[in-house]
Amino acid sequence: MGLDDRDALRMLRDAVDPALGDDLIRRFYTHWFAIDMSVRDLFPPDMDEQRRRFGQAVSWVLGELVAQRAQEPVAFLAQLGRDHRKYGVTQRHYDSMQTALYAGFRNHFGANWNDQLSEATHDAVALMIGVMRGAADAEDGPPFCDGTVIEHLRVTRDVSVVRLQLDQPLFYHPGQYVTVQVPQWPRRWRYLSPSIPTEPSGGIEFHIRSVPGGMVSTAIVAETTPGDRWRLSNPHGALHVDRDGGDVLMVAGSTGLAPLRALIMDLTRWGVNPRVHLFFGGRYPCDLYDLRTLWEIASQNPWLSVTPVSEFNVDPPWAADYPDVQPPRGLHVRQTGVLADVVTRYGNWGDRQILICGSPAMVTATKAALIAKGAPPERIQHDPLAS
Repeated sequence: MGLDDRDALRMLRDAVDPALGDDLIRRFYTHWFAIDMSVRDLFPPDMDEQRRRFGQAVSWVLGELVAQRAQEPVAFLAQLGRDHRKYGVTQRHYDSMQTALYAGFRNHFGANWNDQLSEATHDAVALMIGVMRGAADAEDGPPFCDGTVIEHLRVTRDVSVVRLQLDQPLFYHPGQYVTVQVPQWPRRWRYLSPSIPTEPSGGIEFHIRSVPGGMVSTAIVAETTPGDRWRLSNPHGALHVDRDGGDVLMVAGSTGLAPLRALIMDLTRWGVNPRVHLFFGGRYPCDLYDLRTLWEIASQNPWLSVTPVSEFNVDPPWAADYPDVQPPRGLHVRQTGVLADVVTRYGNWGDRQILICGSPAMVTATKAALIAKGAPPERIQHDPLAS
């Protein structure tokens, strides 16, 4: 039965579910590195995060196949194949990966291995590897582009604005994100969203917040200097504003502002736009690092309203060491409270296009609060949540 055998596919899905353990994934990587030693150099020394992400991805694809939904997993796998070119993955690597992944499932089930599991595993692995391989092989463009840091601004204690000049322009839609590799941490890629629309000259800007325990983000904020060479992947994501889709609610937590600011800047190209109300939140008033830019945009574009939000009303003493973020008069009065609570004080916003960007916890809480108030889930957009 192969891909039609839902019971067998369900067993495969559960075998790689990170919530149930990662023994299979660990053995898969061990076997893969043993039969193809060139693969090990493609990955960082610490494999914990890589194993977790791979287990989540394979578990999700198999879950979609259990539900007999193929369109989204195929599109996801194709994008994965195109994106993996940036690591230096070759056709030979796909051959050894297919062998190791099939062996990993077979060894995991041991005495319970049977013809039904064998057929389902063969077909599922062939589908996953085949789609990735085909998409990578069909892509003609470069797998990445490089750029030089030209400016690093420390705008708060844990947020930096980094501007680069790329060797060649990177074309992306406002609201999309890329993966970035920095010299401090080779082979560790981090998701970042450009804060400005594509510039034909190759300029690009990122807002980065140092995450507690985050090695890459901490290194970027603390150690980036002009002249550093960064590597950027091709863009991902589908966050967007439909100019014919009605008015818009945007909710940004900290550097989640970046993709929403790029969308807002792109809208300024038109004289008439849907109304956009942006809630920009941080822990302290000083964390609202880009209010001056937002004030400048709103002062020239009456369709944009901005409400600053901070959880605390008073800045900590260390705020004096960083630039004053207070804009001239003109924005809405700053509100105090948790971002999700402040946004929903105004209603459920169910008649709006809703875009939410920020930490996974903030996005989850805000989305839940809006839905609880009555906002239709299908009108809410956010990027995939990664912990």
